[in-house]
Amino acid sequence: MKKLRVKFLLFVYDKTQKLYRKYFKKKKRQWQFNEKQLLEFEKDSLGRKLGEFYKKHGFTMIPKMENHDVHHLITGCGTNFEDEIAMQFLLLGNGKLNAHLLAAIILGSIILPEYYNIYRNAYQKGQSMRAFHHVDFEELLWQNFENVKDFFRQKETQVLF
Repeated sequence: MKKLRVKFLLFVYDKTQKLYRKYFKKKKRQWQFNEKQLLEFEKDSLGRKLGEFYKKHGFTMIPKMENHDVHHLITGCGTNFEDEIAMQFLLLGNGKLNAHLLAAIILGSIILPEYYNIYRNAYQKGQSMRAFHHVDFEELLWQNFENVKDFFRQKETQVLF
């Protein structure tokens, strides 16, 4: 039964993904790098890790959606469907809010409710991280991956004078 539910969610995602890019990402431009070029970055760089991510999973870059794949790297979220929904909860906890995200959360919660604890934990993880949902990671591809990941995984500390 779960396979049928996931198949339905994949169908919905496939039909809405292009609309999401058209209407929610219309001002965003496609990155200037491809998967092969990312593998040419320095060994410990974010760019190289992203290229390795694409190679490992057999993924190709989706124009205007490249940051989403970096989100997987810095948060440690997997790529199966329940993890993709958990990623949306994490992004909500991190401060991102749009109709596509809310639709994914609502539909995912209704169709795959058995992952509620994972979703709740992802939301809390997003709250505990420094805001990253708005960052253009293309500018950080040359940076050390561990440093980038550590920076966003720690919440900004408030300084009291």
